[in-house]
Amino acid sequence: MNKKIFTSLAAAVCTMAMAGSTALNAFAEGEAGAGNGQQPGMGSLLSMPLMLIVMFVLLYFMAIRPQKKRDRELKEMQESLQVGDEIVTGGGIVGIVVSVGEDTVVIETGGAKHKLRIKNWAITENVSAAERLKEAKASGKKSAAVASAAVVDDDDDDEADKKSKKKNKKKDDEEE
Repeated sequence: MNKKIFTSLAAAVCTMAMAGSTALNAFAEGEAGAGNGQQPGMGSLLSMPLMLIVMFVLLYFMAIRPQKKRDRELKEMQESLQVGDEIVTGGGIVGIVVSVGEDTVVIETGGAKHKLRIKNWAITENVSAAERLKEAKASGKKSAAVASAAVVDDDDDDEADKKSKKKNKKKDDEEE
């Protein structure tokens, strides 16, 4: 958000500076060029390309370069996926990587362990539990994000459900 505001502000300042410079040059040429016989427009011919160059340099350092850096980091993250990483796709699907192919990834989603095959380019974030724990240890405090980072093993819940069902079944058999 701050980068967008800063970029917009820088573009506005450049535009105002160019407009002011052009207006001052035109005013000065009108005053000085009328009596001296100088060629009108020489000052603005030199300042206009200079202002354009300054604007393009600012645009490059404010918008283009940071975007290329983000794209490069995203590409590196997509190429370094490993089995067990928790990822988020561009559509908001959250899952755990089961297998990594050349240009596709298979992920498990939900409690029913549904498997989806998605393209690498659709992955926008890698939020594995190990990374969250590492960030929490670095900051020195435990937060709700750390608690939600713990991977829930549905197999343990299934075993507990099976045991309780067996107990209930045994009680029903004994009552009959």
